[in-house]
This record gives sequence, C-alpha cells and structure tokens, in this order.
Amino acid sequence: MTYQIGDTCYDVIIERKNNKNTYLRLKENNIIYITTSYLTSKQQLIKLIHENENFILKNTKRLEERKEKQSSFFYLGKPYDIIFYPNSDIEFIGNRLYAKNKDTLEKWYKKEMKRIFQERLDYQYHRFEENIPYPILKIRTMKTRWGVCNKKDNSITLNSELLRYDIEKLDYVIIHELSHFIYFDHSPDFWKQVFKYCPHYKKVRKELRN
Repeated sequence: MTYQIGDTCYDVIIERKNNKNTYLRLKENNIIYITTSYLTSKQQLIKLIHENENFILKNTKRLEERKEKQSSFFYLGKPYDIIFYPNSDIEFIGNRLYAKNKDTLEKWYKKEMKRIFQERLDYQYHRFEENIPYPILKIRTMKTRWGVCNKKDNSITLNSELLRYDIEKLDYVIIHELSHFIYFDHSPDFWKQVFKYCPHYKKVRKELRN
C-alpha cells in the first residue's frame, strides 16, 4: 500500500496484532509504519493517515535533516569540509579540516574522542558536591541512547556520536549519567539533581532529539 502527500510517495507497512489501539510512526526512507488490530479496515487506516499528514510532513523534514547531518563531518557541533592533502597533518582552516588521508583522520578523531570525553567527565565529576564514585569511562556507538550508567561496575558509557555535538550536549549527558549514581530512576528527584548542574537541560534534551 502507498500513500502520496504532495510530491512525496510513502510506502505504508501495516502490522496487525491482538491490540485495541492503532499506532502510526514514520520511519526512514518515507515509510509509514502502522500497528493496528485485525478488525481495522483499509478505509479507517487511510483516514488515519490523512488526519496525520501534517505530522508526517513535519517528521519527514526532521528525518531528512538528521540524515543529512549524519552524512556530513561534524566536530563539536560544527560542520567541516574534509580536504585530504598528502603532506598535511590535522589542521583546521576556517570551515575546512585538512588531513593526510582517511586513516589519519579516523585515528585522530578517536583520540580526540577519548581525550575530550575524559576531560569533560573529570570536570563535571568534580562539580558534584554529592558523594559518588569516580566512574570508569567507556565509549561506544549506540543507536537509541546517548549514555548509560552502570552502578555495578561504576562505569559510564558515552555514545561516540556525541563528539559531533557541541560541548553543552556532551556535558548534559555526562551530568545525566552521573546523577544516576544518586537516583537510578527518572523520578522528579532525579531531574532536580540534573537541574542543579544543568539548569537548561530541557532545552538540551529537545535539541538532542532533533
């Protein structure tokens, strides 16, 4: 089944289950994913899509912008054009980043990631007045989470993608995970703890979702 909004054609995937409610989500590559019951008719689904056209268009734009951003090279919130030059070390000139080759660039990027993440973790940890353990830093790529706090081994895992964002975003995630050493849930007390060290956390969270 397909559905067209303006000049954009969407593939509609319908998954039927033994549930009462119907849910509509937009996925990458212009896919409308609907979960519904076995009793929902095709006409009802078309009506549902029609009523949610503004939502679909808005999120289509958001997903396109995210895809474009992910395909570009970002370092601490700023985009750079990569220029490979045989005799060049890593060097920033304006909005260009010069590197000898791709391998050199990737090694530098991983080294910067470890250095900056550790520096920001140290800085934010020493801001905490509460008695919390000094965490082991782990870094890996995660699809659905920006950070993870593990109280069992006293570690914090940060998403490697955070190096693409500005320091404000990185600091928020670190503060968020450090706060989990005090409150392991997302209760009002937890968010008060986050607010203590990141008063504008709501704005940062919203920006990270875009």
